[in-house]
Amino acid sequence: MLLEHTISQLDIGQVPADQAEKMGQLGFIQWLGALPGHSPYPANARRALAMARPFSATSPAIAAFCRLLTQSLDMPPRPMALQMPPRGRKGGARARRLSL
Repeated sequence: MLLEHTISQLDIGQVPADQAEKMGQLGFIQWLGALPGHSPYPANARRALAMARPFSATSPAIAAFCRLLTQSLDMPPRPMALQMPPRGRKGGARARRLSL
């Protein structure tokens, strides 16, 4: 169920390439963190790839998610360069006052 939710969150259409890559990485981390500990990773990754691949032509974020899934299945395994977005404020009260 979380896989479907992750795909729907990533399926937002055309976005700039850097934003799509960040979103794809966050989606991958979200999906990875929700996997049950006892389930086989390769089977889950192939299932996720099969469900997400039809949307990759229209959504760059899903295409990035699919690339990460494919990269994670490559043998021999290699470290993946995943990054969390930088922490930062979104503006708060000051940004709201400036927008008025």
